[in-house]
Amino acid sequence: MAAPVKPGHEIIADYVRTLDMSPGVYRMLDSQSRVLYVGKARALKRRVANYAKPSGHSPRIARMIRDTASMMFLTTRTETEALLLEQNLIKQLKPKFNVLLRDDKSFPNILVSDTHAFPQIKKHRGAKKEKGSYFGPFASAGAVNRSLNQLQRVFLLRNCTDAVFESRTRPCLLYQIKRCSGPCVGHISEADYGASVKDAVRFLKGDSTDLQRQLADAMAEASEAMEFERAAALRDRIRALTNVQSAQGINPQGVKEADVIALHMEGGQACVQVFFIRANQNWGNRDFYPRVGPDIEEPEVLEAFLGQFYDTKEPPRQLLLSHPVESMDLMADALSGKRGAKVEILVPQRGEKAELVDGARRNARESLGRRMAENQAQGKLLDGLAGAFGLDGPPKRVEVYDNSHIQGAHAVGAMIVAGPEGYLKSQYRKFNIRGDSLTPGDDFGMMKEVLTRRFARLLKEDPDRETEAWPDLLLIDGGAGQVSAVKEIMDELGVDDVPFIGVAKGIDRDQGKEEFYVPGKSVFALQRNDPVLYFVQRMRDEAHRFAIGAHRAKRSKAVSATPLDDVPGVGAARKRALLAHFGSAKAVARANLSDLTAVDGVSEGLAQKIYDFFHDQA
Repeated sequence: MAAPVKPGHEIIADYVRTLDMSPGVYRMLDSQSRVLYVGKARALKRRVANYAKPSGHSPRIARMIRDTASMMFLTTRTETEALLLEQNLIKQLKPKFNVLLRDDKSFPNILVSDTHAFPQIKKHRGAKKEKGSYFGPFASAGAVNRSLNQLQRVFLLRNCTDAVFESRTRPCLLYQIKRCSGPCVGHISEADYGASVKDAVRFLKGDSTDLQRQLADAMAEASEAMEFERAAALRDRIRALTNVQSAQGINPQGVKEADVIALHMEGGQACVQVFFIRANQNWGNRDFYPRVGPDIEEPEVLEAFLGQFYDTKEPPRQLLLSHPVESMDLMADALSGKRGAKVEILVPQRGEKAELVDGARRNARESLGRRMAENQAQGKLLDGLAGAFGLDGPPKRVEVYDNSHIQGAHAVGAMIVAGPEGYLKSQYRKFNIRGDSLTPGDDFGMMKEVLTRRFARLLKEDPDRETEAWPDLLLIDGGAGQVSAVKEIMDELGVDDVPFIGVAKGIDRDQGKEEFYVPGKSVFALQRNDPVLYFVQRMRDEAHRFAIGAHRAKRSKAVSATPLDDVPGVGAARKRALLAHFGSAKAVARANLSDLTAVDGVSEGLAQKIYDFFHDQA
């Protein structure tokens, strides 16, 4: 007879006996070794002992304890190390009972390069490997683009690549519309251009007032010296600088560098609003919707957000919060170590800083309200979808598939995902069609390949369907032929419980006359004014947009491809250098060894490889 299974609190109590008072991180696992929760502790024994009590827990913690079948522990030297490790593990493992930050994309920066005599100013996203001065983060690509446009108006700096710069023989359109000073064709000296770069860097660092004063003094000197053309240019720069400052909106005078972070919770949901203040300027804001439970308090949510948000980002000098976090000093120490300088965490109660936090809190409340209203409307549409197509219940995950190609060339399959929270863009997938046996333009064959790859992977990674990755409904762009192809592949894979529907344009391919194809049923249509019909149209159009975008990107890459892409040791930088030097890949192929070694960055060994590659091909 099998021994009775111990309740969770007794299992935890057994672990407590083996622990000491070291700081560290603990993990709670269920009976299938899935991580339920990751937590940190100043003293593991004391912290874990709290879970060994049979009662007195919130509903969420009680469920977590009930499901716990085993635990794992990692000791650290300090509590700060434990905090950093905890947040790292949460991001990796995504435990069921932790607060999770679901949108953690990188933020764009402005880069002023210093690898050229005439530095380039441009948008940069990702690792900061390129040499130069970085300014950011900005909340979005749009915020960066607006700032770049303003900087180009004021300082007339180039944004073209070095390769384009070297190949110019006459100024481009940006010079004609007074967005660039034309350094590529010698319309400005290196010294004067360098002075403009220094002024732009000073502006991005927040020294705009002193900069304006100096420009005004220089304009007066030019006027007195009767250099009226120079004085007019300085006047235009001052005017543009004033327009930039007036257009930036909120520009706090007493806050030079800070992230303003406010939290609003309602109805078991949360919104965190982040405003980026740099150089006394508002560089945009972004909202986040971490996954929370109904009985989680604000300090826990905000602490989890900070730990996960700054895991891959450098924190600013100050964080201005709407609520205190559980371990304020500990979090400040952890972020200071990450920054390499002191990070101050404040919960301001009065003054300009408090006004900034109140504004962020108001935005968080309004954003969450809009999201909840949208989710409610989305829920009604999913209910209608279930009723229209005879589903057992409203689908939580709808996958829509489409293909894109031009006469079979550069074929791409696309999958978009929709659910109660709208489009889940992080779940979108593209499939490069690679079936060698497919006839060009065979849409049925392409769809079979896409679905085979999609569901074969699902069956391998989650055969028991324990995650949310399995769809509740498939929408296929096509009619009877597409549906037959889908049914064939689903039968082959043994997936017979995922409903799928074909959506065809119908009579005269007129939008609004869509026909729906379901295996074993007659073709049917919905009323033209049915909200469910509009919902399906929007999802199909989104899939079509995504498929076309993926196809264009693939086609563009193929068009720009050259034989140099296949030469071992020739990366993007050397490829640009070779093309700039010789003008074309064909000219590179004809070059001799001495010509190849004359190119910057091409050693004798690499020149030999390039030479051998093209001559072996002959």
